[in-house]
Amino acid sequence: MANPTQPNVGFTPERESANPEKSPIPPPPNSVASPPGFPSPKLHLQQDQSSSRSVKTPSVLSPANGVTTGSSIPHLSTPPGPPVFTSPVRPAAVPFRTSPASPQPLAFSSGSSLPTSSSPLQFSNGSFELQQQVSDSIDDKVPVGESSFVLFSARKILKQKKQANVPSLGFGALVSPGREVSMGPQVIQRDPHRCQSCGAYANIYCNILLGSGQWQCVICRKLNGSDGEYIAHSKEDLRRFLELSSTMFDYAQTENKRPGFVPVSDSRMSAPIVLVIDECLDEPHLHHLQSSLHAFVDSLSPTTRLGIVLYGRTVSVYDLSEESMASADVLPGEKSPSQESLKALIYGTGIYLSPMHASLAVAHSIFSSLRAYKLNIPEASRDRCLGTAVEVALAIIQGPSADLSRGVVKRSGGNSRIIVCAGGPNTYGPGSVPHSFSHPNYPYREKTAIKWMENLGSEAHRHNTIIDVLCAGTCPVRVPILHPLAKTSGGVFVLHDDFGEAFGVNLQRASARSAGSHGLLELRTSDNIVITQVVGPGEESHVDTHETFKNDTALYIQMLSVEETQSFSLSMETEGDIRSDFVFFQFAIQYSNVYQADVSRVITVRLPTVDSISAYLESVQDEVATVLIAKRTLLRAKNHSDAIDMRSTIDERIKDIALKFGSQLPKSKLHSFPKELALLPELLFHLRRGPLLGSIIGHEDERSVLRNLFLNASFDLSLRMVAPRCLMHREGGTFEELPAYDLAMQSDAAVVLDHGTDVFIWLGAELAADEGRSAAALAACRTLAEELTECRFPAPRILAFKEGSSQARYFVSRLIPAHKDPPYEQEARFPQLRSLTSEQRTKLKASFVHFDDPSFCEWMRSLKVVPPQPS
Repeated sequence: MANPTQPNVGFTPERESANPEKSPIPPPPNSVASPPGFPSPKLHLQQDQSSSRSVKTPSVLSPANGVTTGSSIPHLSTPPGPPVFTSPVRPAAVPFRTSPASPQPLAFSSGSSLPTSSSPLQFSNGSFELQQQVSDSIDDKVPVGESSFVLFSARKILKQKKQANVPSLGFGALVSPGREVSMGPQVIQRDPHRCQSCGAYANIYCNILLGSGQWQCVICRKLNGSDGEYIAHSKEDLRRFLELSSTMFDYAQTENKRPGFVPVSDSRMSAPIVLVIDECLDEPHLHHLQSSLHAFVDSLSPTTRLGIVLYGRTVSVYDLSEESMASADVLPGEKSPSQESLKALIYGTGIYLSPMHASLAVAHSIFSSLRAYKLNIPEASRDRCLGTAVEVALAIIQGPSADLSRGVVKRSGGNSRIIVCAGGPNTYGPGSVPHSFSHPNYPYREKTAIKWMENLGSEAHRHNTIIDVLCAGTCPVRVPILHPLAKTSGGVFVLHDDFGEAFGVNLQRASARSAGSHGLLELRTSDNIVITQVVGPGEESHVDTHETFKNDTALYIQMLSVEETQSFSLSMETEGDIRSDFVFFQFAIQYSNVYQADVSRVITVRLPTVDSISAYLESVQDEVATVLIAKRTLLRAKNHSDAIDMRSTIDERIKDIALKFGSQLPKSKLHSFPKELALLPELLFHLRRGPLLGSIIGHEDERSVLRNLFLNASFDLSLRMVAPRCLMHREGGTFEELPAYDLAMQSDAAVVLDHGTDVFIWLGAELAADEGRSAAALAACRTLAEELTECRFPAPRILAFKEGSSQARYFVSRLIPAHKDPPYEQEARFPQLRSLTSEQRTKLKASFVHFDDPSFCEWMRSLKVVPPQPS
């Protein structure tokens, strides 16, 4: 296989206007005892050279978190019969955003004419003058949900370059290219009108010459023709064009694909799924895996085509035409399969990909026939030819396979998918490593194996096949070797404790998530705003468009896949002072969807500019800004040592924001943190001490997987991974949302803590002593946990435990330790305490075990910064 181009999880785009003496990528942080200072402008964060491609980390959240999906995936098990469960969540009594989880949509300002430049151009065309095509009322009617595709860290931009480019706060956006349209897709089936100078698309904010139909580009201000299409008597007549009446729309071209574009799920031509299953499992793990596999095939649609491959020392490819027995063709695993053996397999009489309506019973019989590993060999020392098995699975998908019902070859829509169910490392055949780390040649073998897996993943990506690697069990799987296989193909790598419920749910959700292919993201900005860094599942693509668009300065990103569960994090700066009243951003995503239509999704955003720092700070969306800061920070935290350095960087960031945007207290060296950003420092404190940068996760493999998942996750999942959501159960089955403080650990209560990849249910000792009440509360909490994570991918662990148990430490470690704060500060930040009696408060205070971790207020004061008051 060809050596693939090394893709990036985060990169600094090349810019022609960049100063040559400035290096776009700084050196890695020094491993010195002194804490690193906060990076000085410009904030160019380093390229992630330790990994090849980013893990595509889908994270579809529940409708309550602002995400909808086409179909629901049934759970493998349900909680015990809950009481009548009403799901209203009481609003928090503190400054903690409850719903929606996503920031509020951008409020597009109206009443101002569209700016052109510092000296507005004046056009004349006979008696016609340049007019804005969209009235204020149309701006007000822009659908609210469309802003969820792009979330900016602030709703306004400072005009002064020096003020705008403060790196500690920064400015940027989160782009979700594959997110579904909430109210149904608005599809235009014709060629778009694009600026002949810069390549931007005509949009709702363009000025239109009504008499000639010419339109002015909002990015470069050039005038373009529309072949007479935009000629109209009034602005109202232009509303019939979707691109002139909506901030987001899709262009769909179907000439070279299917004859018609019908957006109905049943019409999609199902892409095949091949399961690659580890057969070297002990009896307990195998029993759980079989249950998960049986539930998985039952959840598939009748038209889904499935293949089943098992691997150990050999590769077994199951023939799905055999109804009476489990029959498989066996290939050796010590080397890559030869072309002759693959041809004999593919052109033989066996059927290795078959629709579920014809092979469901066969699949069940195959899973039931699996047997546990019999030899007395430790798990880590068993021969597993995972690499060879994936090669065979890829060949099955690529090669001609007779359709069971008609005997004809079908071309699938969207991406094909290989799902690897692994219980141990790849220790046999290509891409393998020795059983023992003490092997004298282990470092070289590991390096060779990583490169081989990268090549195999890239080969799969070139053939529109995504490889998801789902690992489970207690045997180390050697994450550095298997991770690149998923990353370079655009898939996801997930670790599980066992092959039980969470594994089974992820198996179902991995297969159900839709994916487009051949994705290309175009980013255009106006007014000298430049994109300094991109973090996400893609790599910079050098597309030569200058023959068509002479002054195209867009940044192009090649996407590994197009799914609603992923996002790109963009960091931006201004190269000079902005004179316009508005700035414009256009995001265009070109991809082939599951219906085999070529789609160009165009999103255009307009943000107002301001001179006032206070007005700018009030427009900052704390949650989006936190996620952007967290992604930039985690990009540099490649290992535990880096994570410790990054904690110090968070400290420096807080101090710099207070210095630049806060005020100094009179007769004191303390600075007050700006009141407009009241939520930001608490969110960053969660980041600093949580699993992403803190010491909660002990094993480096787990930290690496979590980091890569976070770097590509959607906004909703990213926010939950940074800051947990705390909900206390109340009588009647309702829940009250509270800050994630340890003051919520009240003995007569049940608490649900949603931390993205883990959901914890904590039962107080007093409540747990009452069997009836505790059973009802546990059932309600379990129901809420499943509702919150109904469509999330990867599906989180849901753990329940009682106060004082050993597992309760997972819960306690993720809460801010506020029990040491004085009572007035506790009540200010956790007002629910006021509802407790003096006896209850005394009992609560006595229940805490004191340790050295600082509270949020203590941490802020240690930085010589006064924490903001709750708003």
